[in-house]
Amino acid sequence: MAKSSKPKFDAAASITNELIKIIDRGVLPWRKPWTVGGSSVPLRQNGEPYQGVNNFLLTMRTLMAGFSSPYWMTLRQANELDAKVIKGSKSSVVVYYGTAEREQAEGAHGGEAETEDPKTIPFMKSYRVFNADQIEGLDPRFHSAAAEPEVHPERAPIPHMQSFFEAIGANVSFSGRETCYVPNLDKIYMPPIELFENPRNFYAVWGHELGHWTKPRHRLNRSYGDARFGNTAYAREEIVALS
Repeated sequence: MAKSSKPKFDAAASITNELIKIIDRGVLPWRKPWTVGGSSVPLRQNGEPYQGVNNFLLTMRTLMAGFSSPYWMTLRQANELDAKVIKGSKSSVVVYYGTAEREQAEGAHGGEAETEDPKTIPFMKSYRVFNADQIEGLDPRFHSAAAEPEVHPERAPIPHMQSFFEAIGANVSFSGRETCYVPNLDKIYMPPIELFENPRNFYAVWGHELGHWTKPRHRLNRSYGDARFGNTAYAREEIVALS
């Protein structure tokens, strides 16, 4: 029988390429110092939390796709629950690491095979899962209502820092769940301080956006050319805002 010419699926390369695509989109969810609601722990069909890189990857996929359910399962597991994956849904790759033992082919000095001294070798396997939001017919427990963003009432403003930033005079709206400076409106958007795990992070993010706020012609008139995500002009502007 002729061997298939189809290349073997490379899970490591697939995960690496996915990370690159996420970065290219300009969204780094693992760097947000404020809470945005929803489950933060991806769960298997049986409720067991994913560990290691799978936890990290599925958390990013949940944020990027806007899934509200923390549950993930294989096509087979969904079918066993009399549920059906929605047509056109894209699966996500997860990996499994383990070790296997094999007998040494030769002794330490090239003698006969040793059967009582096994050698442990690592291996990695991959499989595909779907989020419960991509599956129809599941029990309601897999679709729990999205949690409201966690609020930290004790996260009160730091007086001297608050006074410093307010004195700058920038137009800032403390609402929503994202941060950005909108040049056309000459306005900064920030989540309220109560959503930040640490009030110092609130002022750090505010300071970063103020860095972009200084760019327009009527302030510092800073321009590095046509800034697009990932190009040199964009990188230079980000370096300035991070300084």
